[in-house]
Amino acid sequence: MRDTRTPDLDRHPDLHGRWDRRTFIRGAAAGTALLALGGGLYRLASDDLTRQARAESRADGRPRLPPGQRVISRLKNMGGDEGPGDVKSFRLRVHGAVKSPFELDYAALLKLPQVEQTSDVHCVTGWSVLGAVWKGVRIATLAEKAGVKGDVRHVIFEAAHGYTTNVPFAEATAPSCLATYRMDGKPFAIEHGAPVRGLVPDLYFWKSAKWLTGVRFVVRDEPGYWEVRGYHNHADPWLEERYG
Repeated sequence: MRDTRTPDLDRHPDLHGRWDRRTFIRGAAAGTALLALGGGLYRLASDDLTRQARAESRADGRPRLPPGQRVISRLKNMGGDEGPGDVKSFRLRVHGAVKSPFELDYAALLKLPQVEQTSDVHCVTGWSVLGAVWKGVRIATLAEKAGVKGDVRHVIFEAAHGYTTNVPFAEATAPSCLATYRMDGKPFAIEHGAPVRGLVPDLYFWKSAKWLTGVRFVVRDEPGYWEVRGYHNHADPWLEERYG
């Protein structure tokens, strides 16, 4: 039996436009309610995840969630001047105080030893994303290939439009630090640093430079874009090193 609430549009084609508008309005209203409900559920889930994370500890004994952080489900777009974002034009320079500087295109990067790891990340603005799976090449692998000189103390991550950020050499070459091109099995969206970004998960997320173009090894520290604008030079989330 035909639903009598729906007009017979085959017999009355003149009603198509009005019925389509009515259906759209009714669907939009339902969508708004659903979005409001979804928003409420999202907040509840986020609060629950935050409470759970605060009760957990890392292998190094520190709490899983640094102070002042709240768990969200996915990365937020934090802006910045975007790079080209495509794999065809991607080039990564590995240079500085090294014996054998080199440059990689995207295909060459993928030919280096790959790792896949689960890491949490923490933004200086107060949000954290936990348990994401990242894939890429360790910064330590790039350092080894380049033949870093013995007096190197810092790594400068270079990105599109001259952006830089500085990380102590020992921390940048920790096993968790990557030139990464996949998160949870998917390429990065342009706003999150496609095609390749840095990953330094134990420092605030601005140290994980988006639209990566270079990894430069240096003897003397060189504070980067945010560091010279008042942000902390080191950026340890557990010490709340947000500002200098």
